Amino acid sequence: MKILFYGTASYDRDSFTKELKDYPDVKIDFTETNLTPMTAALARGYDAVCAFVNADCGAMTLEILAGFGVKLVLMRCAGFDAVNVEVAKDLGMKVTRVPAYSPEAIAEHAMGLALCANRRIHKGYIRVRENDFDLSGLVGETLHDKTAGIIGTGRIGAALCRICKGFGMTVLGSDLYPNQRLIDEEHVIDEYVDYDELFRRADLISLHAFLNEESYHMINDESIAKMKDGVIFVNTGRGGLVDTQALIRGIISGKIGAAGLDVYEEENANVYQDRAGEVIDSVTGRLCSFPNVVMTSHQAFFTKEALSQIARVTLDNAQAYANGTDFVPRSIVC
Repeated sequence: MKILFYGTASYDRDSFTKELKDYPDVKIDFTETNLTPMTAALARGYDAVCAFVNADCGAMTLEILAGFGVKLVLMRCAGFDAVNVEVAKDLGMKVTRVPAYSPEAIAEHAMGLALCANRRIHKGYIRVRENDFDLSGLVGETLHDKTAGIIGTGRIGAALCRICKGFGMTVLGSDLYPNQRLIDEEHVIDEYVDYDELFRRADLISLHAFLNEESYHMINDESIAKMKDGVIFVNTGRGGLVDTQALIRGIISGKIGAAGLDVYEEENANVYQDRAGEVIDSVTGRLCSFPNVVMTSHQAFFTKEALSQIARVTLDNAQAYANGTDFVPRSIVC
């Protein structure tokens, strides 16, 4: 089983190489080049390709891969919105993902962003480095006794519910498929409500919903107007869930009092790239100019434990395909 891994960094090579000893029939080659229609030809002679969330697995890419006999696309991430699933089906290709590679890691990062943006920790750190010990402009909100609104209560959202409950918060959940166990058994959600009520009541809102046609730009001018003044807003889900220009207007108006963003709609040109020497006209610069905004580059998942789990599930799926056995549960996309 020969697999070409696209868009790899040193940590990808390290984590997969470490696990590879348990998969003697799998051979991997790594390339830093990302998967696009222009680079798909590199997969000639391979049985499968492996890509990450920022790849272009659209129709043209898949057709080129299929033309070279590639029948398996391994996404080493939970999301698969980068893949044209319908085209993959038509081409007879299998697509897999890593359904849950450390929900706690992402939930912890979401709370870290909320705390940092709310308490202006990033600004305080910079001031102290410059021997400025003034506290003006750094006041935040105490989270204890406040209300958290978690949109999407799957594994990641549920993990954040547990964290928020530990902070002494009232926790509201909103999900198309409510998990009653989180109320009745774990007692980490106080009640499920619809989006409008969550927007109206929550002091902290965190997004963990899937991105699809229905959820695209679910956070927009209309939904932001329904939120509390000064709400703390966090997105570690998908950038397309939020209309970025509406978010900027909400920050400027004061409706959003603090924002922590690990993903944003315009990130693909930047994510995992070192562009420090370039002059970039981007929404990132605009958002980072606000003192109450903290941004990271799609790193919520980035822990040693998560990298190990990503490697093992991806390689398990590769071996399952080669052996004609079942894929890892919940990992098969098509």
